[in-house]
Amino acid sequence: MTAHHLLAADMRRLPSPWNDLTWERKSALEELAPTEATERAALEALTAALSGPSASPVPRVWSDESWELFDRIRNEAGYRLAHVMPTADRFTREGIADVLREWAGTAQPPVPAWWLEDQLDLIVGVLTDQALAGWAHDVLRWLQRKPYDEAGVAAAAERCVESGLAAHDAVNLLHVLGAPHGEQALLRVVQDDSASESSRSQARDALLSLRRPGYDARAQRPAQGEHALLPPAVRELPYSWGAGFQWPVELPESEENITRARAILQACAPPEPVPEPVPAPSWRGHEDEEPPAWLEVRQVMRELMPYARLVTEERMTEAMRECALLGIPGVPGDADSEEAARFVRRWVTWIGGWIAGEVFTWLGMYVDDDTLVTPWAMELAERYARFGFVTDQAVAMLRRHDTVPRSREALARLTADGTLSP
Repeated sequence: MTAHHLLAADMRRLPSPWNDLTWERKSALEELAPTEATERAALEALTAALSGPSASPVPRVWSDESWELFDRIRNEAGYRLAHVMPTADRFTREGIADVLREWAGTAQPPVPAWWLEDQLDLIVGVLTDQALAGWAHDVLRWLQRKPYDEAGVAAAAERCVESGLAAHDAVNLLHVLGAPHGEQALLRVVQDDSASESSRSQARDALLSLRRPGYDARAQRPAQGEHALLPPAVRELPYSWGAGFQWPVELPESEENITRARAILQACAPPEPVPEPVPAPSWRGHEDEEPPAWLEVRQVMRELMPYARLVTEERMTEAMRECALLGIPGVPGDADSEEAARFVRRWVTWIGGWIAGEVFTWLGMYVDDDTLVTPWAMELAERYARFGFVTDQAVAMLRRHDTVPRSREALARLTADGTLSP
C-alpha cells in the first residue's frame, strides 16, 4: 500500500538531526557547533521544509468533539506518535491513523471508532502543522546563535513568515539579526498582505525596538525653527507624554501650578462641539478584541515627540511617514494629501485633549482648596463637557468639588440638557 507522506519530499531526504521530529531534536541541535557549514545545513533544511505545497487557505472547522478528542490525543498518544514516526520520512497519514486507532481501542474513557474516523482528516492536518511548526521553531532558534550569512538567514526567516511556518519564531530571528538585513525584511513583512495580521503586528513591535535609537536621537534635538502645533501655554508643560502627561501627585497647590493649569485649559478649550470624542488614554478592550490601530500610532508619536513643546508640524509629518512605513492601518501614505491634513488635525486635537484631561484630573483629585479653582475651573469644565471634549475628566472634576455651589449648578445644567449624551 502506498504511504501518504505528510511532509515535503525534500524534507524527507534530510540527514539527522535535521529530519528529527522527536523531543530529542532540540538537544541534538544544541550540540552542533555554530559554523558556516552547519548554518548552510540549517538553511537548506528550512528550504526543504518550505518546498512542499502551501497550506490550504480554507480554515479548519473545529467542533467541540474535535477539541475534546484532540486534547486527549495530545496528552495520551503524543509520545507514541513520536516513537512510531521519529523522522520526517516516516511521518505519514497511515502511521498517525494506526497509532490513533490502537490508542482508541484501549483509551479510558473509550473513544468510539466512528468518532475517530469522522475527525481523522482534521486531526491529521493539525498534527502535521504542529510537528512542522515545532521542528521549525528549533531550527530558527538554532540560527540565532551566531549568524554568518545574515542576508541568507534573513531571507529564510522571511519566507517562513510568508508561509506561516513558525512565523513568531521567524520574526524573532529577524529582530535578533537587526540592521540591515533583519530590519529590511521586517519592513517588507509589515507591508505584506499575505502575512497574518499577528505576524505583521509582531514585526511592527520588532521594528519599533530596532528603530527606537533613531527616535530617541530625534527627540533629543530641540524644535527650534519648527512650526509648533500646540498653543504656547500648552508647550510649556514639563510633564512627558511617556507618562501620559500626568501631573505629579505630590505637586503643591502653588500659584504657579494653578496658573499653569488654568492657562492650559483656556488654551485647549474647544470653540465649538468637537466632531468626535477624544479616546480614553488607557484602552481597555475585551480579551478577544483587537487593540485599535491608533495605539500603535501613538507609540511612534510619543517616541518622536515626548513633550508638548516637540509637537510640531515637521515631527508630525515624520511620525506619519514612519507609521505608514511600519504598515500601521489607517495611516495616510501621502503626507501632502487632504487625508493627511485631517490625520494631523485629529492627532493635534487628541494630544490637546489628553493634556487637558490630565489637568482636570489633577485639579479634581489633588487640589483640596476650592477657592483656588472657583469659579474658573467650573466654567471651563462645563464648557468642555457641553462641547464633548474630555467630558469624563471634566465632569469628574465637577463631582469632586461638588461642595462648591458653582460645581453643583454646572452639573445640574449638564444633566438637564437633553441635547447632550448621557
